[in-house]
Amino acid sequence: MKSPLTPAQDAALVAAIKQAEVTTSGEIRVHLEDSCPTPEPLDRAAQVFGELGMHRTAQRNGVLFYLAWSSRQFAVVGDAGINAAVPDDFWETTKEAVLSHFRQENYVTGLEHGIYQVGEQLKRYFPYDAATDKNELDDNISIGGDEPSPRS
Repeated sequence: MKSPLTPAQDAALVAAIKQAEVTTSGEIRVHLEDSCPTPEPLDRAAQVFGELGMHRTAQRNGVLFYLAWSSRQFAVVGDAGINAAVPDDFWETTKEAVLSHFRQENYVTGLEHGIYQVGEQLKRYFPYDAATDKNELDDNISIGGDEPSPRS
């Protein structure tokens, strides 16, 4: 699949990820596909999470934003570390905040909003430690089943 994002939109999302990760050891990724190959986008997001190796972070604090572009399906999923830390309704409220922008066809803005919202929670529960933290996962947007977009 060719990215549905313009180079500027791609760069804006990567910048949002980098900004959200500045104050946390947490890791955020965005994955885009044309259509969701499973009945439930959350199931596909969990599958992609594993394919991208997001469970390999030291504190199990990775978060994936999954969007099937053409079929308009969205999910956000976090690893065990962040799941154990955030309030029970966090994922649903984050998803709804993103979808409120999507309903107005503001997809990049919605993803940016969600990324910043997740970044705030990651900062709260997994603050950055200059002595030990490193960027454990690529910040580039991944497309389809492919590796990250080379544009970023």
